[in-house]
Amino acid sequence: MTQPPPRLRVVPPGDAEPPIVEPDDTPEQPRPGFHSLWTADRLMEATFPEPKWAVPGILAEGVTVLAGPPKVGKSWLSLGLGLQVAAGGTALGTIAVNAGPVLYLALEDTPRRLQSRMGHLLAGRKAPAALHLETTCPPLNQGGDHLIAGWLTEHPDARMVVIDVFAKVRGQAAPGVSAYDADYAAVGRPKKIADHFGVAIVLVHHVRKQASDDFLAEVSGTNGLAGAADTTIVLKRARGKADGFLHVTGRDVDEAEHAMQFDKDTGNWALLPGPASEHAVSDTRSTVIAYVRDNPYSTPKQIAEATGLAYETVKRACPRIADSGDLRRGAGGTYALPLAAPDQGDSAELIT
Repeated sequence: MTQPPPRLRVVPPGDAEPPIVEPDDTPEQPRPGFHSLWTADRLMEATFPEPKWAVPGILAEGVTVLAGPPKVGKSWLSLGLGLQVAAGGTALGTIAVNAGPVLYLALEDTPRRLQSRMGHLLAGRKAPAALHLETTCPPLNQGGDHLIAGWLTEHPDARMVVIDVFAKVRGQAAPGVSAYDADYAAVGRPKKIADHFGVAIVLVHHVRKQASDDFLAEVSGTNGLAGAADTTIVLKRARGKADGFLHVTGRDVDEAEHAMQFDKDTGNWALLPGPASEHAVSDTRSTVIAYVRDNPYSTPKQIAEATGLAYETVKRACPRIADSGDLRRGAGGTYALPLAAPDQGDSAELIT
């Protein structure tokens, strides 16, 4: 192999002397290059470990943005998952999980409120010592990331970190940075921690007021948030309904929609069996219920004429809706909403 020519250096001349050129013995500095460069064949031959899962099929290692509207039950869901993963056994009623330490940053709560919520969620079961709770944390760019990294260093077998809510620690954007770049950088900071420790970090966040056919577009902020995250989850629940839907997409998670049920007595969310479409409220059903809410004791004919639905469709739908408990029959073939249960106000306080 042909050797490269020797490197030379020029020695400054003395008085009235020509410059001297001699070999340069100083070590050559490494040239900048790619951090890791693969050839296609070597990459295909490589073996990589499977992603670590906090909740298989739902929460993988990396950053997950868990978004939903106010009072939909995000905090109940995230705290319930924290308890379930810390204790091990089953999460969301059906998914087997391995036990391990969990850090839960409840940045909008007090210890008293957390105690009350966990009392509901545990329903008499013993609280797991592996769940660590903190109610304060500085912004990530002001030392918060070091605190989280320090806890993860002390707990190398940690399964999950939950930040509820992300807005409390994302910090201020640098002047002149675009909104997209600011959002991307804000999620990029916890992502570095998640990637380094191989742990799931869940950022509880809000959605826009405007609904969208694409659930990713409902995440509050720019597309930079969902773009930087490894997984995005949006929790939706029709107002006044216990059932909800969990929309999931991500790099290591298959895109899916899961039907959910909320237990008003304990605050626990659980997956419902079967496809989500089987549990969705149809357009006819929701239209009928919405009209009857504002116009109690209406007949199917009145509902059809006011909503534009076909009379035969409404005539068949009303008895089915009444049989499910979402309407009640009145005199003269009319329908109204069910009577409120005496303790409805108390159970409604759980939804946050």
